[in-house]
Amino acid sequence: MSNYCFSIHALSMAQERDISHEWIRKTIENPDYTELREDGTMHYIAVIPERKGKFLRVIINPSVQPQRIITVFFDRRVQK
Repeated sequence: MSNYCFSIHALSMAQERDISHEWIRKTIENPDYTELREDGTMHYIAVIPERKGKFLRVIINPSVQPQRIITVFFDRRVQK
């Protein structure tokens, strides 16, 4: 994950939501889904088995170097 940095918000949300950096790394490196949004952000989505199959969404700004992780959260809207 050396090509990425965390925003202050993403670090805070990961801690508040008990989301491990390992889960974030795995989601970025091996997502189940990706979405490129109109605002230019890239969304990486993956199932986290340790959290009863919840979907983790990691949102990244790919237009800066290193790419910035904007936020992370478990997304209830994603359907299996």
